[in-house]
Amino acid sequence: MPTIITHAVVGIASGKTIAIKKKTFLFWTLSVICPILPDADVIGLGLGIPYGHFFGHRGFFHSPFFALILSLIISLTYFRERAFSKSWWKILLYFFTITASHGILDAFTNGGLGIALLSPFDNTRYFFPYTPVEVSPIGARAFFTNQGLKVLASEIKWIWMPLLILCISLIIIRKILQNNVNDRKVQSRLSQIKK
Repeated sequence: MPTIITHAVVGIASGKTIAIKKKTFLFWTLSVICPILPDADVIGLGLGIPYGHFFGHRGFFHSPFFALILSLIISLTYFRERAFSKSWWKILLYFFTITASHGILDAFTNGGLGIALLSPFDNTRYFFPYTPVEVSPIGARAFFTNQGLKVLASEIKWIWMPLLILCISLIIIRKILQNNVNDRKVQSRLSQIKK
């Protein structure tokens, strides 16, 4: 798995690119928690749940189905005043995407048993054909080892840098589109004044 730091970075970067006008402290908190939350299944290892079990590490909680359930709960709990409006659907899609990103990123790592991407319908564990991201060892102490530094360097190369390029590109595109809209409004007002 990538580190929880990288999963949090995905949430923060995604939050910077989404076109929601009012981004509250709650929005940013959920943006950090949602991409990290699937790794809460490591608690099961300490409780005796086997790694390959349905509820084991990288099992059900790493699936897009879980991401959908969580995003529905969040959207209906914290954004219910907008329920089923266009902005509510955007919020639902946003939280689904950042939560589902966890299992998808984990499927690019080079270790573990794979990810149950089709759970609860199929508990088979999958990796993508290309797995360039170093798998992070479980446990906080692992960050402060040579392996931890190697993992972080791999994540910066394969996740952070492409994410940074994507975010900057989306922000630039949004600004260009907004400027075009503003230019049209100005032109329209000028033409009305001339009449």
